[in-house]
Amino acid sequence: MRPDILNPLFAEVEALKGVGPALMKPLRKLGLERAVDILFHLPVTWIDRKAVPLLDPQDAGKVIVVEVTPADYRATGSARAPFRVQAQDRAGQRISLVYFGRSSGWARKLFPLGEPRTISGKLELYGQEMQMIHPDHVIAPGEPVDLPAREPVYRLSEGLANRRMGQLAEQALSRAPDLAEWIEPGLLARRQWPGWRDALARVHADPADTLARERLAYDEIFANQLALMLVRASSRRRRGLPLVGDGRLRAALKLPYAPTGAQRRTIAEIEGDLAQATPMVRLLQGDVGAGKTLVALMALLAAVEAGTQGALLAPTEILARQHYETLSRQLAGLPVNVAILTGREKGRARESVLMGLADGSIHILIGTHAIFQQGVSYKRLGLAVIDEQHRFGVAQRMMLAAKAEVPPHLLVMTATPIPRTLTLSHYGEMDVSRLDEMPPGRQPIETRVMSDARLDEIVDALGRHMAGGGQAYWVCPLVEESEISDQAAAEARAADLRQRFGDRVGLVHGRMKGPEKDAVMAAFQRGDIGVLVATTVIEVGVDVPNATLIVIEGADRFGLAQLHQLRGRVGRGEGRSICLLLRGRTPGETARARLALMRETNDGFRIAEEDLKLRGAGEILGTRQSGEAEMRLADPEQVSQLIDTATADARLLVDRDGGLEGDRGRAARVALYLFERDAAVGLLRSG
Repeated sequence: MRPDILNPLFAEVEALKGVGPALMKPLRKLGLERAVDILFHLPVTWIDRKAVPLLDPQDAGKVIVVEVTPADYRATGSARAPFRVQAQDRAGQRISLVYFGRSSGWARKLFPLGEPRTISGKLELYGQEMQMIHPDHVIAPGEPVDLPAREPVYRLSEGLANRRMGQLAEQALSRAPDLAEWIEPGLLARRQWPGWRDALARVHADPADTLARERLAYDEIFANQLALMLVRASSRRRRGLPLVGDGRLRAALKLPYAPTGAQRRTIAEIEGDLAQATPMVRLLQGDVGAGKTLVALMALLAAVEAGTQGALLAPTEILARQHYETLSRQLAGLPVNVAILTGREKGRARESVLMGLADGSIHILIGTHAIFQQGVSYKRLGLAVIDEQHRFGVAQRMMLAAKAEVPPHLLVMTATPIPRTLTLSHYGEMDVSRLDEMPPGRQPIETRVMSDARLDEIVDALGRHMAGGGQAYWVCPLVEESEISDQAAAEARAADLRQRFGDRVGLVHGRMKGPEKDAVMAAFQRGDIGVLVATTVIEVGVDVPNATLIVIEGADRFGLAQLHQLRGRVGRGEGRSICLLLRGRTPGETARARLALMRETNDGFRIAEEDLKLRGAGEILGTRQSGEAEMRLADPEQVSQLIDTATADARLLVDRDGGLEGDRGRAARVALYLFERDAAVGLLRSG
């Protein structure tokens, strides 16, 4: 249970003065639903204000505070033209106060002629004339001029003003208690960090306070690492089932090629883990096409040889069915019964699978979330494999593990290469294997970046590609046209291409019903369809060796990791493969950098490191969708700089300072609840 001392912070945001239904809407948009969310919503930048007695053109570009007197109004007849208030300072120097939109009435009210006003805003030069567009503060005589020299600037949403956000932060801070120190005293002294509550007060007052920001980032990283360490210790204490197979099924498996050195090494690591009484918890990282499925199959066969069952969990139905078909094909002729269970299996088909699992006649089950829901019970689950781990949360992982009387061995796989710092901060409780070699026959993919202005040329090239017997993917970011977005829509693109290529064009997206989707995918795999128009539903797991061209429309709007995943749909056969990245006419600087890197390298691990610099860790790992805790106070650079120290400090606490039982441990326990890293610990009963 959460310590009582934290309850005021975890109160709903309505408990703060002045927060009603109108203000709740913009706060919810920002994910700010409790006082602690407001407290941890740190300023993103700041405004430095300079109080000046008189106007000076040399202050152009600075935010100034100055007293002026309105002298005249300048308005044109057009509603689109700006409304100007002509004013002057005490020395008679002129400034134009500019208001856009239908705000002339408002401006006249703010600035009655001849009455002085203290104003604050950015001073600009318009030709030789000084001007200020929409002053951010207008103060009448007699009102207090209490503008801070440095004003924090927060991330906002419509209906929430910066000043109001600052007031809410002050209220949230008043609820923050003084907490016992959880950082090791020597480290605290060396870094010269302030206390936890003091650090929060300092950052909200002065966002440029690097020591205070660093302290808060460290707290969050430390709590994260401590939680992972406790989870790991708990899993090491549990007794599992040693699985030692006799090798008969693996020996009978007919492989199309010899495994790579990386695959052999990883299979040996997994076999070693399975033979232990301590349940395996291993993360398998492998770039697109590195052969993770073969490693998973070998692990599943080892579990079956040892008399237990295996389960393979996939994030999408398309990927689950792809795995089912691949494994069924590879295991043909072997005495291994493979079944599939997704939300689509109903009635007798579902009952048959459930009975087979319960009586042990089904050896390997493949499916989506359905495989760990209520009513699904295994006779003897020995190994659970989770594909595309970043799509699932810790809680889902534990639900699957809870299906066994004895905790099963756990292998989680990802084709999204994860930077070292994120491996430490998100998977610190796991052993890590990495497939860093490509199987023979995988061709490097040639990547080109083109403007969507050349769309007609690209469609012509697609026609030539299909005429030569090739197949292609055409990826669009949206399912249907939207008024608020100019991104190409899959349905509209498919309709356009059908006018040219007729029924050789297929369409697949996430809103289609399962059987409909399957029929299109099967037709594409048979070669009946020449070009498959799709949304990112094909991002993982689709394997058609004859597809050697992929066109990604609106590529400047995708993240690097997603572009890399999509590109991995081609290059699976022996033919030369091409990835065309179509960008908009005026991509931003970050988008240009992303596309240039994609053109330059096929190395997923390098791409992952660059992606971390360009985007937040939560986006890379999909934590916003998966329910994993994400960093709110620590940015990727701080994680990179502080993770080793935090990991060492957490280990010191667990190994030397009595875990969570000593004085520092009790303080650290509060930190786990404060940063909401208690869930996994509680789930594993190791808190």
